[in-house]
Amino acid sequence: PVRAAWAVLDRVDLAVFVSPNAVEQFFAHAGGARWPAQLLAACVGPGSAQALVAHGVPAAAVVQPAAQAASLDSEHLWEQLSERRNWAGARVLLLRGDGGRDWLAERLAECGAQVEAVTVYHRAGPCFSVAEQALLDAVRAEPAAFVWLFSSAEAVGHLRSLGLSGQRAIATHPRIGEAASAAGFEPVVLARPDPEAVTQALKRL
Repeated sequence: PVRAAWAVLDRVDLAVFVSPNAVEQFFAHAGGARWPAQLLAACVGPGSAQALVAHGVPAAAVVQPAAQAASLDSEHLWEQLSERRNWAGARVLLLRGDGGRDWLAERLAECGAQVEAVTVYHRAGPCFSVAEQALLDAVRAEPAAFVWLFSSAEAVGHLRSLGLSGQRAIATHPRIGEAASAAGFEPVVLARPDPEAVTQALKRL
């Protein structure tokens, strides 16, 4: 599916990347192909935007939430996209992992866009190495010495069975924070996904 997406990329109006991992996995299958000059790339966070530019997408072609947006998510990305153009009749590729939210795809489809979701990676629970298991044991033994940083609600879900209730956490979106709290993490502090904001959040814990 990924190679097929590259084959039609010059006939696409917008490619939406859900994460930096989606960017990396998509461009890993480029096979020497180049990003079409007219194609917009959309993403919700600075990590994805940086990855796109690193792979040759012009910065001017990258659409993301405004710098002053209250949070970096699909809703604020949609604000920027809806100001760009009328999406009726547009062809859109949604590059993502298996599962995930369909909110943005639904908004585009409601406007008359033809949206095709392409799975570029698969989400799975962690399989710990010996060193990682030792670190996890240390976290359980001394929770006050560690802080979890979550940028994905799915990641929180994969950790629910590991007995981590009472661990401190930083979440990069209210929805992720709610998932962390539901999984037993306490306290949970919200922060935008940038180094300065995360540093300030650490100081509040």
